[in-house]
Amino acid sequence: MPVTSPYAARLAEIPVERREVQVLGATTAYWVYGEAAEDAPTIVAVHGFRGEHHGLEPIVAYLPGIRIISPDLPGFGETPPIPDREHDLGLYTGWLCEFARAVAPGAIILGHSFGSIVSAAAVAGGLETPRLILINPIGAPALEGPKGVLTRIAVLYYALGARLPERWGTALLRHPLTVRAMSVAMAKTRDRALRRFIHDQHDTYFSRFADREVLHDAFVTSASHDVRAFAGVIDVPTLLIAAQRDDITPIEAERRLAMMFPQAELVEIAEVGHLIHYETPAEAAGAIRRFLRLPAAPVR
Repeated sequence: MPVTSPYAARLAEIPVERREVQVLGATTAYWVYGEAAEDAPTIVAVHGFRGEHHGLEPIVAYLPGIRIISPDLPGFGETPPIPDREHDLGLYTGWLCEFARAVAPGAIILGHSFGSIVSAAAVAGGLETPRLILINPIGAPALEGPKGVLTRIAVLYYALGARLPERWGTALLRHPLTVRAMSVAMAKTRDRALRRFIHDQHDTYFSRFADREVLHDAFVTSASHDVRAFAGVIDVPTLLIAAQRDDITPIEAERRLAMMFPQAELVEIAEVGHLIHYETPAEAAGAIRRFLRLPAAPVR
């Protein structure tokens, strides 16, 4: 039975175009939402671990009038890995800097989850942007989160996937039951239709990684870094959109993280966890509009 996105009608009203650009010697696939306007801001949106650009579309749906450029990270979705490179934080940071300068110099930078680490590191390293937006930012080591035991299980899972014979390891990493378990663990909504949509999104897109080596590199990077390392040197206005029930970074850690930035605003969203982009995209988009001093989106 087909699963209909609750955000499909809004998203259908926003024009979208797929494009490609050469970055670090490889092709990056990206999507441009909205039409360019002289007075409209442009946002470069960086998705999270194991995801790709589709995951941020519910937020895009609530941001008409804003031009949003959403690439697939190297090794995920339709963007192949960077040849002969370890996909560590240095690789992803360098990729984002080159990508943003090539397609949208001076754009606002937005990162979700793992994308928050990449975005913060890039801006701290010199990527010019007037403002930074971090959704579900990784504000503390994952092993110290409220479900640190589950994170340790994930470490073993990704290590096993990397060490098994390639066929078996890849099958483990892409196994539908594993993907569904991750999805169930992260979803907080009690809305059955919305839960079906979330699970369908993860079933469809969560295994679109290029190979197990890239996936393992990205996981190690996500588990080894957090935004705190870069907060103190980011001197542009920053918006943190955090969930009060996030199992990866507890809200108390997000509050401490906000204090580490020279200029940061924290917006907390109740009754949601690490899937703000799926469960409460309207609230996230509203916070973004207020941060950018833009009028509210039309109510339908």
